[in-house]
Order: sequence, then C-alpha cells, then structure tokens
Amino acid sequence: MKDLTLFYLEGCPYCRNARRALEELEAENPAYAAVPIDWVEESQQPGLAGRYDYYYVPTVYAGARKLYEARPGESFAQCKASLRSALDFALAD
Repeated sequence: MKDLTLFYLEGCPYCRNARRALEELEAENPAYAAVPIDWVEESQQPGLAGRYDYYYVPTVYAGARKLYEARPGESFAQCKASLRSALDFALAD
C-alpha cells in the first residue's frame, strides 16, 4: 500500500468536495479507509508544498507521482472519480 499526500486549503470549495468524496468512498469501500493520507494545508506548510509541482488544490501525490489535481469548474462527480483512482493506485501492489 502506498501513502498519499493531499494538498488543500481551508475554505476552498473544491477541497471541501474532496473531503466529502473521500468520506463517501470510504463508506462505499472500507479498504479505502486504510490508505494513509497526509493532509497538508499548503498555507501552513509552504516549504513542503513548494517542493511539489501543482497549481490547484486539492492535489494528491503518491511519493513524487501526481495522481490528481483539481481543475476549475470541476464537478463533485469528477473529483470523486479522480480520488477513487488515486485510492485504487494506493491499494495496488
């Protein structure tokens, strides 16, 4: 299992969608709840955030590999599908 790093900003509506989507995904598939996710509030940890190449939040990495970066206008369904893919990647051997 791979650890994930999720960059977010408090007050960001896309980040709220990501949190809600992860809750739904964990309820749908309990295996997702076992995936370690390090939530990084980028304004509180700018040094760490600055080492990664992304512009929009939420963004998810597995090590140095970017798995998901939100896009302006993205729907909840798109966010959830992208997070499902990231969780599946983390669970794969």
